[in-house]
Amino acid sequence: MFVSNLKNDQTDVLVRALLSLQTEEECYRALEDLFTIREIRDLSQRLEVARLLREGVTYSEIVERTGVSTATIGRVNRCLSYGAGGYKLIFEKLEGDKA
Repeated sequence: MFVSNLKNDQTDVLVRALLSLQTEEECYRALEDLFTIREIRDLSQRLEVARLLREGVTYSEIVERTGVSTATIGRVNRCLSYGAGGYKLIFEKLEGDKA
C-alpha cells in the first residue's frame, strides 16, 4: 500500500473533497476556487510535459511546444522515473476512458 509523504489531516480532507467531485463542471468550480490561474496552468503544463516525455519527445522540442523550462521538464522526467507513479496512474486512467 502506498503511503504519501504529504499525508496529514488537512491533505486527507483535500483528497476526499477532490474524490467527491463527479462532473467536469464541479471540478472546474473547485479548481478555480482552490488554485490560482497560474497554479492550474502549471499543473496542466506538467501533465502535457509528462505526456510528451512518454511519447519520446526531446527536451528541446518540449520547450518549443510548451514554453516550459528544461528544469521543469527534468523534474517531471524524474517523477516519471522515480516518483510515486501518479503520472502513470493518470495516463492509464485517461487511456482507459478512451476504450
